[in-house]
Amino acid sequence: MADPLLSFSLLLLLSLLLSTTTTTTADDAATFLKLASALTPTPKGWSTTNSNDYCNWNGVKCDNSNNVISINLATQSLSGILPSELSTLSQLQSLSLQENKLSGALPSLANLASLREIYIGTNNFTSIPQDCFKGLTSLQTLSMNDNINLESWVISTDLTESSSLTTFEASNAKIFGTIPDMFASFPSLQNLRLSYNNLTGGLPPSFANSEIQNLWLNNQEMGLSGNIEVLSSMVQLSQVWLQKNQFTGPVPDLSMSKNLFDLQLRDNQFTGILPVSLHSLPGLLNISLSNNKLQGPVPQFGKDVIVDNSGLNNFCVDTAGVACDPQVTTLLEIAGGFGYPVTLSDSWKGNDACSGWPFVLCDSSKKTVTTVSLGKQHFGGIISPAFANLTALTTLKLNDNNLSGPIPDSLAKLSQLSLLDVSNNNLTGKIPSFATSVKLTTTPGNPFLGSGGGPGSGGAPSPGSDSNTTAPGDGPNGKGIGGKKVSPGLIAGIVVGLVIVGVIGLFLLFKINIKKKRGKSGRVKDQENGDGISALVTNDSSCCTKGYGVLSEIQSQSSGNHSGRNIFEATGRVTTKVDVYAFGVILMEIMTGRKALDDTVPDERAHLVTWFRRVLVNKDSLPKAIDQTLNPDEETLGSIFKVAELAGHCTAREPYQRPDMGHAVNILGPLVEQWKPTNHEEESTSGIDLHMSLPQFLQRWQADEGTSTMFNDRSHSQIQSSISGGFTDTFTSNDCR
Repeated sequence: MADPLLSFSLLLLLSLLLSTTTTTTADDAATFLKLASALTPTPKGWSTTNSNDYCNWNGVKCDNSNNVISINLATQSLSGILPSELSTLSQLQSLSLQENKLSGALPSLANLASLREIYIGTNNFTSIPQDCFKGLTSLQTLSMNDNINLESWVISTDLTESSSLTTFEASNAKIFGTIPDMFASFPSLQNLRLSYNNLTGGLPPSFANSEIQNLWLNNQEMGLSGNIEVLSSMVQLSQVWLQKNQFTGPVPDLSMSKNLFDLQLRDNQFTGILPVSLHSLPGLLNISLSNNKLQGPVPQFGKDVIVDNSGLNNFCVDTAGVACDPQVTTLLEIAGGFGYPVTLSDSWKGNDACSGWPFVLCDSSKKTVTTVSLGKQHFGGIISPAFANLTALTTLKLNDNNLSGPIPDSLAKLSQLSLLDVSNNNLTGKIPSFATSVKLTTTPGNPFLGSGGGPGSGGAPSPGSDSNTTAPGDGPNGKGIGGKKVSPGLIAGIVVGLVIVGVIGLFLLFKINIKKKRGKSGRVKDQENGDGISALVTNDSSCCTKGYGVLSEIQSQSSGNHSGRNIFEATGRVTTKVDVYAFGVILMEIMTGRKALDDTVPDERAHLVTWFRRVLVNKDSLPKAIDQTLNPDEETLGSIFKVAELAGHCTAREPYQRPDMGHAVNILGPLVEQWKPTNHEEESTSGIDLHMSLPQFLQRWQADEGTSTMFNDRSHSQIQSSISGGFTDTFTSNDCR
């Protein structure tokens, strides 16, 4: 005999299921009645008064429980505004409304977890709800091309919840902004079509290693930009349309894309030499290259490939398959080290480098390159070893760029070279052993160059080098102060520049006193009696310390841990990293207007360094942390961000993590140049020649006060006279300003 309680429970459950199903179908019936009333003309076979038989209406499919799973009203010239109740069709799997005249706001489709296909292209919709595509966890196809009446909208990252997406088409749909870096969320995406919109920025890194086969990003209103290197890892590509954008840089190696048959690159800013591998792609049928800035020889494709190369480019010759002159080939390879900048593509045209090419000088016969001057061109990249192929080269100037990497050893083999200037870059590694006849200039700049040493170099410039060369300032970029009115941002910038110079002088004074305090053992005298480092600051000293500020901070934090005690306490020695730490503390004091240690504020804010480094974790909170009397504008705030980041590096817990002072000067020097005042009256009141760059000012000050020789992180100073006057006497403000 059946258990009565069990029978009752099953009956109750069945009743609940039937009730739910009945409610769902009733909702669907009501929704279709509203949909039928909203459409003009009413679709054939539909009713605006009775929806009892909606599952049999034209274009409607239901499951066995009368839940609507598909609506297909494509290409029926329907107009009207879709009702918001569409979002109640909880079992809907396919929605096809393309090629009609539907208008108004597209109703939200959020959380329709069963929806797999959305076709709403070629309509007159005016807006898309913010959460329209949220929670569509089964979505595979989203096609909404040609909705030209939409308000401008951005691609929502809510789509990342649609991990099964295979097709996303939204061409000519008023999209603006950047392409979100979200494509790692779509492992099955094969078709991406976003042409004829107003997308800007670069290709997202998450394109890499994707399964995208058809990529249409052509004809953006303002133009996508940057390089397209990410395409080299998209091995499934078969069709790529990038025409009519602002892409730059070289065309990457696409040899892994064996299925690529259609490549449209015309009307961009591509530079450089086309990779040879592109000529031999087995499936390539169609390629357009017109109206770019491509260089090198004209590419020669197979006879079955349709090539559009009728527009402008900067090829060295006009005939396909003909090689460039050897010197031209070398100079193009050099340009490749810089990433093929547009400047050189526009300047280096033709097949004769001695026919008036900018930045290049030749011998009296106008046949051999002897000089290459590429200083102050804002180039990034590396120094190409191809310079060694210019065997008659006597002068090479690469100063004041943003070059990285090493100086190629091959440059030392240039027998005619007499001058090499690579100052004011970010080069690293050892310095090759140049002949003594070569005047080598590596500084200022390049703080990490020479750390590896080298045969005959010891990591320092060669005997013929000039290590004290300074680059002239590029001129002030700051705002004019207009009579007597001075902007707070300009004041803040000038203060930062002047304090940089003052602080470095303060450190030299600090070193002199330390040297006087040391005994023969190398320890600070009277450490046990408290007459050590803190004795250097008297009760009436300023510089934001007041007896225990910056220098007490140095004692407690600057040298890291040493068997449970800091290095100063354990050894009595003060290293250059102490200077760096103190410099960071003073920068923090300048920006915040606070003391290094302040017992008048809550404990969590009393220790300036600890509090400020917490602020740096979230840079959005930095504007609230700086001294509000500075009242910086957006441009000044950008400079303060750079100073704040430097201060954080300088106050790293472990000494080895802190930069050297040369690095600090490299970071802050350009800010001094940027914030020079344009009003000459300001110069007379400051007492400083503001036409001088920071390195030039230091050299002048060193000549007046003593001699200082700095070798990156192995710095040492040779002080010939004490520092008793000059700007150090003025650095006494209680608030650091």
